[in-house]
Amino acid sequence: MTTALLSSTYFGPVQWYQKLVRYDVCLLERHDNYVKQTYRNRCVIAAVNGPQTLTVPIQRYENAKCLMRDVRISNHGNWRHLHWNALLSAYGESPFFDYYADDLRPFFERKWEFLFDFNLELTHCICRLLDIEPTIRPTETYVGTADAPAPEGSCSPESQPAAPFADFRDAIRPKHPLPDAAFRPRPYYQVYRLRHGFLPNLSILDLLFNEGNEAVLYL
Repeated sequence: MTTALLSSTYFGPVQWYQKLVRYDVCLLERHDNYVKQTYRNRCVIAAVNGPQTLTVPIQRYENAKCLMRDVRISNHGNWRHLHWNALLSAYGESPFFDYYADDLRPFFERKWEFLFDFNLELTHCICRLLDIEPTIRPTETYVGTADAPAPEGSCSPESQPAAPFADFRDAIRPKHPLPDAAFRPRPYYQVYRLRHGFLPNLSILDLLFNEGNEAVLYL
């Protein structure tokens, strides 16, 4: 049985969803420290002027660090409305936006308290739309390595999966990702491809809105 270890994501990139398809079990780390400017609270879409980042605001936390499981979503700035309008503007003319809109709109209307819980519900929804049934398990303890001891305040890594497992926590991130030999972006139709060229590894929403039920073939 193959196991992948992943960070939580907000409408994660195509690379992230590839792991859900190709591994028997996917563990979502919720006991690591929250890291800014990662896919934990942001996604990248293809807008009319090029790549656009959508960021979920979070509440300030008291200490210098905060475990991912404890990060709370902020309601500042009417971000849900802004994100939905951004998706409508970017993908309103895509082949499958209208087909999936009713499934996704509730996530921009209801309020979740914790970012990890919100991301997990999003992931389950996207999996249903992709028609895949991965085995996804939030970690019960921090999965440590020799180079990465457990963060302060997290559970000890007593229940980490038996090696070997594939750790993609640092391989799938917007800036300075580690190498991932298994991922090679496959071009697909994009609304603004003639204007910007093919933009690889965007949010799974880009693939879904442009390819519909064929999206899984690109994972």
